[in-house]
Amino acid sequence: MQENQPQDIENDDLYEHHRFVATEGQEPLRVDKFLMNFIQNATRNKIQQAAKAGNVLVNDITVKSNHKVKPHDIVRVVLAYPPQENLLVAQDIPLDIVFEDNAVIVINKPAGMVVHPGHGNHSGTLVNGLIHHIENLPTNSNERPGLVHRIDKDTSGLLVVAKTEFALAHLSKQFFDRTTERLYYALVWGNIEEDEGRIEGNIGRSLKNRLQMSVFPDGEFGKHAVTHFKVLERLTYVTLVQCKLETGRTHQIRAHFKHIGHTLFNDERYGGNTILKGTTFTKYKQFVENCFKALPRQALHAKTLGFTHPTTGEFLQFNSDIPKDMSECLEKWRTYSEHSKDIELE
Repeated sequence: MQENQPQDIENDDLYEHHRFVATEGQEPLRVDKFLMNFIQNATRNKIQQAAKAGNVLVNDITVKSNHKVKPHDIVRVVLAYPPQENLLVAQDIPLDIVFEDNAVIVINKPAGMVVHPGHGNHSGTLVNGLIHHIENLPTNSNERPGLVHRIDKDTSGLLVVAKTEFALAHLSKQFFDRTTERLYYALVWGNIEEDEGRIEGNIGRSLKNRLQMSVFPDGEFGKHAVTHFKVLERLTYVTLVQCKLETGRTHQIRAHFKHIGHTLFNDERYGGNTILKGTTFTKYKQFVENCFKALPRQALHAKTLGFTHPTTGEFLQFNSDIPKDMSECLEKWRTYSEHSKDIELE
């Protein structure tokens, strides 16, 4: 194919494997370098070969490797076979089912389980287990059976899945209209001075690290995001907070709390897996390391989920216990905090 030759996007022989939209602040950058910033484990040679074969499109036009990507450009990689994550395989995976009827199913997802197959996670996901448990799950616009929302791999807690087309549409509208109830418990670094508060700031992919989301308080990039929080416990150098989501952006709680200087405890992606607050004593460092071992993930749990049932119209609310790893970590901090108070009183 020649550069700038229009590509028929309705061609049934081609499948979209990757799709990225360049941000407002995107400086002109070769498309092969641009794609390397977004596609994990991709080599520049493979991307250049794909471009040479006519598989790289910018605004639906095939381009060469040296084509410069500009703000708002839509960059796509299309191939003659479907993405592996679209080849969904049913797997007999144990599911912690909190509630189920003919319309919906509420799952308590353990930390470490990916919600939907994607790059590097083609099996063992929640969806693989769901399609084994339920026949003919409805599919949304993203080809994700039954899903109306999701939580991160290393976040534990509740999510609802639709079992019918009507339930999928009904629940999707509730999440869009922000009429659902979602409460999370998070352990964050530092002592939050306010008893409660509101964090507002657009969230979008970081301009420096493609694996992180950043907060853009002036609204120049990203999407509108609001998180409400209430302090539950102050434990010397960390704080347990309840977070209420007004919006549901990717990594919203993780990005918002990092933005206000209270990164989630042991959140490796956002730097919370280092000692951000506390003393320089060796014993303290060992204590924190033991906490990291007890909770080898970010300290975030989707504790409460409420929504209107699609067919009965009843508002349902579900609560889940804090999982063992997070509760063990909290107990360690409670003991440490009490000991610190005892020392201060002596």
